[in-house]
This record gives sequence, structure tokens and C-alpha cells, in this order.
Amino acid sequence: MSTDLLARRFATIGRHSPLFYDEPVHLVSGSGVWLTDDRGRRYLDAYNNVPHVGHAHARVVEAMCRQAATLNIHTRYLNERVVEYAEALLGRFERGLDRVLFTNSGSEANELAFRIAMQHTAASGILVTDYSYHGNTSLLAGATTGLRTHEGLAPNVRAFAVPDLDAAVHRGADPVQVRDEALQQVDRAIAELQRERHGVAAVILESIFSTEGLPRVPEGFVEGVAERVRDAGGLVIGDEVQAGLGRTGRTFWGYQRYALTPDLVTLGKPLGNGHPLAAVVTTPDLLEEFGSRNEYFNTFAGNPVSSAVGLKVLHVIDDEELVPRAQRLGERIRTDLSALTSRYPELGPVKGDGLFFGFSVFTDAEQTRPDAARTRSIVEAVKEEGVLLSRIGPTGSVLKIRPPLAIQDEEVPILIDAIGSAIARVRDADATL
Repeated sequence: MSTDLLARRFATIGRHSPLFYDEPVHLVSGSGVWLTDDRGRRYLDAYNNVPHVGHAHARVVEAMCRQAATLNIHTRYLNERVVEYAEALLGRFERGLDRVLFTNSGSEANELAFRIAMQHTAASGILVTDYSYHGNTSLLAGATTGLRTHEGLAPNVRAFAVPDLDAAVHRGADPVQVRDEALQQVDRAIAELQRERHGVAAVILESIFSTEGLPRVPEGFVEGVAERVRDAGGLVIGDEVQAGLGRTGRTFWGYQRYALTPDLVTLGKPLGNGHPLAAVVTTPDLLEEFGSRNEYFNTFAGNPVSSAVGLKVLHVIDDEELVPRAQRLGERIRTDLSALTSRYPELGPVKGDGLFFGFSVFTDAEQTRPDAARTRSIVEAVKEEGVLLSRIGPTGSVLKIRPPLAIQDEEVPILIDAIGSAIARVRDADATL
């Protein structure tokens, strides 16, 4: 790492802009799932979901450069590439989700989705899960529960807990009771919003609950939340920034794992494979209502270059069969990780779907006390082994493993061996204290 570059960053971007690791990694190039630092060391990227089809994918780069060399203009002019991409993207959704508004980021998409919901319902009440993150705008900062913000929870926002079925069953709880008690929290949150005259505009759900630590939720929980919100007059927003585009393997969109179709779906991070591209997908009726009341356009969103990139990402996902690969390699990695974690009583069961998974780290064999410090040490040790990953969850004690869908069969053992070696090193170091 260049200490001069770090000093220059602090002198310009400031010291509060987050950096990973005790010794930040200075990256200079990437290809597939591999990243190279300024010293020439290569790291297997098991963290980043933005380069969805792989870092610097040749076909995506070529599509971007070709369109940039031809034309880039905003969407108040007709352009074939923009409409072609809109058609291709909407073709991935169920009938009824037939309209798209492009944005530049997931934050913009979620802000716009809330704006549409609030205007449609004439209500301002928002429901979020109690350790979630959906973006950086002023409205979203007031609806953030999983990140430090000065604003705090806004008066029109209520949070409810996401039940962790594995943890509950480990304590001997009944799954149906766990679900019903969690849904009672939702009932109380809705009642509070109504009593305080906010009403219910929307609930926003990230289908894999990644920030919360990938809890396995009881059957019927997600559907129960949606039913209650709709009965109260609100809309359901599905945040697919994390789980979308085949990340979970079983389905193209994460919400499709449930008996649920959202009213609005927000997309971001992986949509442009690193190019700033995001969107809100919704119904014709909701878009017509919103459009008739508001002259909405976005100067940069959905431009021809972004559209060319997004379209090529979809083509690569299909041509390289990345969704079935996510399912197949996800199952393999889960099996290998489960064999690894079963050797250590202080490690929880492997959880997640497709190529997004993790496991909890505890201080005790009874798995009652989450160990954030040890989890952090494992993340650092895995980096020393040449693999990049992170940690999530309310206590920061869930190892977060989320490689690009471009990961290959021969790279799986590298990932597993690095995690295994890191865990052993951290345990040995703890034993000497």
C-alpha cells in the first residue's frame, strides 16, 4: 500500500470515507474474479457484487467503448439502444411489471420508488427491517437502520425485526410461533403509523436480508409482511440491488423465491457491472399515475452508453449460463464450507443462497455470544491468504462471502482453503492469549 496515496486521499476525500482492512489494499487492475494490487499481488475477489459478470469483462468493455465512440445523449431524444435495453430488462420480469424508469444508483432508485408510493397512497409512512440499508439520500438516511447516520429514524418510519429461523430453532423455538411473533411486530408498526396519521405508503424488503446477516426466515414471513402492508393501503418495494440478476441461483430475481410480486422493484449495483446504472421497474398504472403528475427525467440515467452496457451484461449472463452456475457452484461452496465449519463448534451453520452466503462466528460452543472481533480477525487473515471478503450483521459477526458470478470451478478450492487456513490461524492466535 502506498502511504503517500493514503495521505493524499485523506487530504482530498477525507478520513471518514470508509476503507477496508487495517492495511488498505491499493488495487490497480482486475479480470474475472481476480484483482491485482500495486505490488503485483493477486487476490481472489469473494466480496464484490458490482462486477457481476467479472471485472473488466471484455464484451462489456467493448460494448461501452463502441457506444461511447458513437453517441451518448440523455433520454429526451429517441435512441434505439435505450429502448432495446428497456425491452430486454423488462423481459426478465413477470407480466404486469412492464415499465421502467432508469436512474444512476440504487439510492436514486429507492428514493424514486418511495416518491411513487407516497404519491399513489397519499401517505408517508414507511416500514423497513431493523438492520437494513437502502441508500444515501436524505429520505433514505431517515429510513436507515443498518448504518450509522446522524439523522436517526424519521418520524414517519417504523422498523421491524427479521426473524432468524436457524437461531430460533437452535434455542428450541417453534418456527410457526417465531413467524407469528415477528408478524405481530409488523402489525404494531402499522398501527403506530396509522395512529400518528402517517398512514402506510410502502414497505421496502431486500429479499435475501443481507445487511441483517442472511437470516433464514420462516416460511410465510415475507408474504405475511406484504399482505399486511397492502391491507393497510401501502405498496411493496422489492430492493434487488443485492439479490438480483441471478445472484441467488434459483431465480433471476430474489423476490421470486417467495409467493410475492412487488409493486415496485429497485435495481442497482450489478446492473451495469461497475458502470453507474440502476432502475425502478413497476406497473403501467403506477407509472402512468406518477408520470401524469410529474415531469420526471434524469439527465444521465438510461443514456445510450449505460444501456449498451446493461444490455451486454444481460447477454453475458445468458451466454455464459451464469445463473445456473451460481446455483451449482453455490451448492458446492455451501457443502465445502459446511464441512469446514462443522469442525469448529463456535461457527454457525452456513446460510444464504446461490453465490451469496456466510456463517456466524461466536465466542462459545453454545453459539450464544456473537464474536465480532474474531470475525474481523478472520477477514484480515483471509486477505493475507489472498482472498477478499467481508462481514455483515447487526453485530458484525457474520462472514460475508459474495464472489462475482464469473467464479470458476477451479477457483472454489482457493476460496475454501483460504477461509480454512485463516480460521485455523485465528484460533491458534486466540489460544496463545
